[in-house]
Amino acid sequence: MAARRGDNPMDTYLLRVFCLLVTERSVSRTAFKMNQSQPAISAALRRLRDIIGDPLLVREKGGMVPTERAISLLAHAKGALAEIDCMVNAPDTFDPQVSRSEFHIGAPDYLAPVFVGSVVERLRREAPEARLSLHSLDASYDFERSLAEGDLDVVIGNWPEPPDRMHLSVLIEDEIVCLVAATHPLVRKGMKLEDYLRARHVVPMPYSLNQRGVVDMTLAGMRIQREESVVAQSFASAPYLLQNTDLVFTTSRHFAEFYCRLLPLAILKSPIEFPPMRFYQLWHERNRHSPSHRWLRRLLTECGNELQSAESFASLGSEALMV
Repeated sequence: MAARRGDNPMDTYLLRVFCLLVTERSVSRTAFKMNQSQPAISAALRRLRDIIGDPLLVREKGGMVPTERAISLLAHAKGALAEIDCMVNAPDTFDPQVSRSEFHIGAPDYLAPVFVGSVVERLRREAPEARLSLHSLDASYDFERSLAEGDLDVVIGNWPEPPDRMHLSVLIEDEIVCLVAATHPLVRKGMKLEDYLRARHVVPMPYSLNQRGVVDMTLAGMRIQREESVVAQSFASAPYLLQNTDLVFTTSRHFAEFYCRLLPLAILKSPIEFPPMRFYQLWHERNRHSPSHRWLRRLLTECGNELQSAESFASLGSEALMV
């Protein structure tokens, strides 16, 4: 039997258990994430079922699945928790040095590893008790919904036309180059447009169903169609497919430079003038004034600025050596 309305038996602990149970669809995983015992989470589930008057999770062949009632209540529960967090974490109480906040960032796997490394380094130094979860974006990931429901705090991506329903700022602008094997015949003579058109290319699976990337959009605008010989399951796997082949991978310079330090690869200047690959950070209105969220956005911005400054310094140094 559902609890009477006047009883008001719901508390923040049960709200958090409810959200994790519906998301994880598992008592054991929920217990692990909340550092609780499975019997404690099972007891909380029984209380939730009694309060709401619904099974919430039912067993199917593939495991536990949420009921329609549970799914319909999830956004409300997350919203209530967000409001409570805003009340508890007043602007003058946030201190990154002692905060145990958990931040969730979604990003494609071709985001410059050196940038991600810089973010983690700064986080460990400035907020040693905080936790960071990095979520990989793919074509099926509904990141706008995840931002709206609080599953993600920030999404980083390089949309040619960023979603206009979110707040955004530019983090990084990156040159587009061609990555090839160190033994590729074009390494000595450089790549011309006819070379690019004749080449066989590695291309990644798209990470967005709604938009094409800047490379595909530019080539389509020029009515250029590449010979896509290999389609990689991810950007991170593409550099490994270039070794000892004649394949070409068109990507951002920061990404290419990282893998050139790991593998026998070389970077060639693109014969096509692609616009810069511009990475943005996106966030939802619900987090706009949150002090911890503002701190996170500032950290990401500063890491992006540092990366750009380091690149500018390196470019000046290269020019000086060439004179």
